[in-house]
Amino acid sequence: MPLSFSTKPLIISHSLLFFLFLLVAPAWSAEKSPINIEADRMVSLEQKNSVLFSGNVLATQGDVRIRANEMTVFYSAAAKGKGQEVKKLQCTGKVEVTRGGWLGTGDKMDYLAPEKKVILTGNAKAWQGKNQVAGETIVYYLEEGRSEIIPSKASPATGNKGGRVKATIIPQ
Repeated sequence: MPLSFSTKPLIISHSLLFFLFLLVAPAWSAEKSPINIEADRMVSLEQKNSVLFSGNVLATQGDVRIRANEMTVFYSAAAKGKGQEVKKLQCTGKVEVTRGGWLGTGDKMDYLAPEKKVILTGNAKAWQGKNQVAGETIVYYLEEGRSEIIPSKASPATGNKGGRVKATIIPQ
């Protein structure tokens, strides 16, 4: 039986959304294995220290896989004798992130490297095994081991009554 919660942000336990720590912490910050990106097109925007990949984007590092329609990689300017460092990833369009038995989806994903924060937005959902959480936004704070599932907000102008966060937990 699915569980429904109030429209307040839902704080999920570390064990249920530990997946994001496993996904992003090693994958896009400290991991030393190469990041491989394939796409139909790539545009380097050197003055903006970014690279835009578009069309059937597939990025992998180790066992992490990100699929999206577009991915922009923002990086720091190369310091003398040092390479560039990924500062932010921004993915849009049918975003799908997998690692092992975990799957996260949304319309958009941002990874903010300095804050060690992952943000899935737009009908965001995550599965670990048979367990699922869903809301308008999933925010995971890597350093704190804390996540929030945030519903859509009410908007009297559009008639949107606001959403609710949802979780389905399958007992063992």
